[in-house]
Amino acid sequence: MSLSDGGGYGGGEPGGPDTGGQTRTTLPDGGDTYGAGRRPRTGFSSRNLVTVVGVVVLLIAAIAFANRGGGEPSGADGAAKDTDTQATAPTGTKPVTGKNGGIATGFAKTEQGAQSAAANYSVALGSEGMFKADSRHAIVDRVYTTDAAARLKGSQDKAYSADFLRKLGLDAAGNAPKGMSFISRTIPVGTKVEQFGDDKAKVAVWYTGLIGMAGPGSTDPVRTDWQTWTFELSWSGGDWKITDDAQKSGPAPVAGDVPAAGAGEISKAVKDYGGFTYAR
Repeated sequence: MSLSDGGGYGGGEPGGPDTGGQTRTTLPDGGDTYGAGRRPRTGFSSRNLVTVVGVVVLLIAAIAFANRGGGEPSGADGAAKDTDTQATAPTGTKPVTGKNGGIATGFAKTEQGAQSAAANYSVALGSEGMFKADSRHAIVDRVYTTDAAARLKGSQDKAYSADFLRKLGLDAAGNAPKGMSFISRTIPVGTKVEQFGDDKAKVAVWYTGLIGMAGPGSTDPVRTDWQTWTFELSWSGGDWKITDDAQKSGPAPVAGDVPAAGAGEISKAVKDYGGFTYAR
């Protein structure tokens, strides 16, 4: 058997139609030598192509799964074991629901609970309430141990002196002038456990803060600051309490190029946007 000039196969085919002396041969792919040109063969059947695509998809999925989370195993509570690089990674633990004078309470006796306590306590200690004696004493009593609170109140009262308050534009009782808004807010950016164990914890809170007077003619406009606040905590009365604390400046990022808002806009934003209960 040999190929004919017309591209078909010579010779007769029993029972085939009359094609003028040539055999009209139907090929396996459904084409024939007398029809339109056959599609060129690529070396793959459609079934083989589907198989190859499927293998590629599975390989991509396997690589993505292996790279997920940096390949680091997690602990039973869902926290990444590499605490240096995942210091503030979420754990899925529900936020605390207790409140004591507006301050979160009922933190877990875990590293995450200690971090949550430190973050929330930094918010309370950086609030406007610290500039009035009655509210300051109430905040200190709630977040410090009994002994630490008793030790601190006297020195804090001296620090928040009438002269200090006057420099901020407040009167001796810590009140802002009529038509002005005094703003003081701490916003935690991240937390880090420095020590943990034996009912003790030491947690550093990196935060940015807002402080200043918003209003017409203010000589102390609201500005930002960057600090690290380190708390020594003790498990007392079923919750974390502060036994000692210290602050240091920074680290501070490069200032952005966002134009500063006017006093009215800042004052409105602080009133409209409430704070958070921080939990890991």
